[in-house]
Amino acid sequence: MRHALVEILREQTITDPDLAGISVTLTEVRMSPDLRHATIFVEPLGGGEQSQVVVKALNRHHKYLRGRLGHAIDMKFTPALKFLHDESFDEAARISALFADPRVAQDLRPVEPSGGWKDED
Repeated sequence: MRHALVEILREQTITDPDLAGISVTLTEVRMSPDLRHATIFVEPLGGGEQSQVVVKALNRHHKYLRGRLGHAIDMKFTPALKFLHDESFDEAARISALFADPRVAQDLRPVEPSGGWKDED
């Protein structure tokens, strides 16, 4: 499903100013148990504030993309598409910033043995 959508977005021209010149990464596709709904997680190249604009634009064109997807896949039903911004990149950046904090970094350094115990015969 993800590969088919990537090909559609790469080959088809969607005339929307919010998508013009934007590269979009489809990070994950989650299908409902009955395969009638697909949630597609996306991350625009560069991320930032344009993420929500790109997600809204993709959701505006979901019917067109679903129609193209119906020709690209061999399934009984073509799933309804819903696009969401992938928050995992933001979360990874937040965790990296936490690890870079000097107060946290001091806890990550290996502790030197103090030599307190000595085995004497």
